[in-house]
Amino acid sequence: MNKKVHQFKGMQYVVSYPKGYETGRKYPVILFLHGAGTRGNDITPLIHNPYFQITDESKEFPFVTIAPLCAANTWFDMFETLQDFVRELITKDYVETQKLYLMGASMGGYATWQLAMSMPEYFTAIVPICGGGMYWNAGRLVNVPVWAFHGQKDEVVFVEESVKMVDAVNRNGGNARLTIYPEHGHDAWSDTYKSTEVFEWLLSCEKQNEKDVLDLYKDSEIYG
Repeated sequence: MNKKVHQFKGMQYVVSYPKGYETGRKYPVILFLHGAGTRGNDITPLIHNPYFQITDESKEFPFVTIAPLCAANTWFDMFETLQDFVRELITKDYVETQKLYLMGASMGGYATWQLAMSMPEYFTAIVPICGGGMYWNAGRLVNVPVWAFHGQKDEVVFVEESVKMVDAVNRNGGNARLTIYPEHGHDAWSDTYKSTEVFEWLLSCEKQNEKDVLDLYKDSEIYG
């Protein structure tokens, strides 16, 4: 696939265009957040990330993928820039704002959960892979369909991290499901990227705004 490298507020990012890309046409967009192994100032590892290696082989991959590079220790060290980046994305003429998706693995899985909880109104659906998050705040995802993935034998990020998040979303009336690979360790991403079902599911999701976002512990003295 055709890829170009750009910068936003000093943050490098890759844009990967689908085959047959046409200027002036709007496309479904995946914002992809890589894991800790791709961190740094060199964009090359991101261009060759397993996500791109696998999806580039698909003859009919309809998404524009936008992948920022984390040059800090974690995504949370540059979270404000990441939020501003999302706001910038929706102004791009090729972005179908009703089909903006979020996907990330490991460190990027944690960032996927948190970014979606921070700005749920922007995302149509999310795919967090071997990540976790602040499950007490999962009511923020009541309008955002979630399909999470994790390896049962993951010793880097325990599978319970995904279980807690998915259960919390559903307890609050959201729509989340979890696929656990019984024999996988930390690499829950490769098989997820290979799954045409995952990407078909993303396209089947519709942006939902009919329910109010839940913020159960706002202004609560009990929770500090």
